Amino acid sequence: MGYIEIEGMEFYAYHGHYKEEQIVGNRFLINLKIETDCSKAAESDNINDAVNYQTAYKIIKAEMKKKSNLLENIAGRILDSLYENMENVKLITIKVSKMNPPMGGKINNVSVTMTK
Repeated sequence: MGYIEIEGMEFYAYHGHYKEEQIVGNRFLINLKIETDCSKAAESDNINDAVNYQTAYKIIKAEMKKKSNLLENIAGRILDSLYENMENVKLITIKVSKMNPPMGGKINNVSVTMTK
């Protein structure tokens, strides 16, 4: 077994509970961790034997374009889409962070982490 991780994917999107968030938008960071069997790719050195992390990025990018009210919804949609469109995936953990959330004070980010 092994892990493929993509860290610090940044998107500008229009997610949020408040109407203003869906108009103005905000920065979001995504971290992804995929558990998979890396042994065949390690031996063959062939991308067809590996979980293609460029495909994972494209799936996440497409999901980030769809508006959501909650971070939980974003994370759940991404997890479902990754499983539907990728093979040889054992376990996926995703962390979705909203940067500088409008909560009335200085906050770096708020995050939701989900595993499927």
